[in-house]
Amino acid sequence: DFDKAYFQSYSHVGIHEEMIKDRVRTETYKTAILQHQSYIQGKVVVDVGCGTGILSIFCAQAGAKRVYAVDASEIALQANEVVKANNLSDTVIVLHGRVEDVQIDEEVDVIVSEWMGYMLLYESMLGSVIVARDRWLRPGGLILPSNAVLYMAPVTHPDRYAESIDFWRNVYGIDMSPIMPLAKQCAFEEPSVETISGENVLTWPHVVKHVDCYTITLQELESVTTNFKFQSMMRAPFHGFAFWFDVEFCGTANPRRKRANPSEALVLSTAPEDPPTHWQQTMIYFYDPIEVEQDQVIDGKVTLTQSKENARFMNIHLEYASGGRSFVK
Repeated sequence: DFDKAYFQSYSHVGIHEEMIKDRVRTETYKTAILQHQSYIQGKVVVDVGCGTGILSIFCAQAGAKRVYAVDASEIALQANEVVKANNLSDTVIVLHGRVEDVQIDEEVDVIVSEWMGYMLLYESMLGSVIVARDRWLRPGGLILPSNAVLYMAPVTHPDRYAESIDFWRNVYGIDMSPIMPLAKQCAFEEPSVETISGENVLTWPHVVKHVDCYTITLQELESVTTNFKFQSMMRAPFHGFAFWFDVEFCGTANPRRKRANPSEALVLSTAPEDPPTHWQQTMIYFYDPIEVEQDQVIDGKVTLTQSKENARFMNIHLEYASGGRSFVK
């Protein structure tokens, strides 16, 4: 039932419009497909979660012999019409169903997928990419994107705090501060998806999880834990943590080789200092800020767990300490 509701949400064209209009996202994928044209030309591709079919069409334009465009949402019916309208029905085969259920009777050379959710792992669509890889990808095949990194960092955001909380101190000359505890709960109880800038970030980021799409397992996604230790670069009120991610599009020659020069690969970044995307950043705010001094240490542990009730949801457990005080969120 949860999956049904999830796929139902993707039958609304508004979601696809938002994603396609995200130029950073869509143009990076188009560039990645063209950069890897030599791997795609004359080859068999599967597009996991194809949506309106735009990535499948990019692959067909790059010379793919056959593209299986798979989506469990009703949007697959629209994708099929889009494929027909572009005279690509001989190349792009739209399969309406879950990756776990549809049949493809040949090995594929390339998997392309835009699987990233908020905070990278929300929605758990990476699991479908893993299933497609294990079912169909031939040895030495290409996965786009090839790897991903989830980051976190402490942030200061006085403006956001003032808008949501301090506002109640004086409302048209009336003291409405008794509402502040409820306002904090409503504004900051759950993660918030919004755009911040590099100026909000107090430290260098910490890597929460590195995802190698060639080797990651479904079990690894069930729970991710990391210990962190930051040192504030300035004196500021510390309002919470921001999470963002990068994905990288590498060739298959040796996808797991540690590159000496990061500029070798095409990267789609959702970092605060990069051009904004529809993913923005994911914020976890505290109910009350902590004043930190320059060089003050902030340490702790974060655990991201797939919800037992609905694996597409994520539970976040955050333990953090600074200035001799410990907290749990």
